[in-house]
Amino acid sequence: MLDRKGLEPLLLDLRGITLIADFFLLCHGTSGVHVRALADSVLERLAAKGMKPQGVEGHGQGQWVLLDFGDVMVHVFSREGREFYGLERLWGDAPQKRIVAPARRRRISEKER
Repeated sequence: MLDRKGLEPLLLDLRGITLIADFFLLCHGTSGVHVRALADSVLERLAAKGMKPQGVEGHGQGQWVLLDFGDVMVHVFSREGREFYGLERLWGDAPQKRIVAPARRRRISEKER
């Protein structure tokens, strides 16, 4: 997702909260084309590791693509879709971890010194 400029990636740890999945990985794109490209990138990278989704929903619309990998569900939204569905709010009890690109992490660490 980061390689394709996915915006505000967030990992929700749902273990102990629900049986739906252990983790939700969320991000959003800037357009329907961008949303589909982000989803395709995840599918391609995991397929290269021998992992296939149990289900893919919403790919044609480009507003909310759900990639179901069993214990991990990847949600790729349009900005509007992410705000409307508000999974971060819906699963507000879940621990959240912001995902930051490695180069950005280095810059942040250097500024903190």
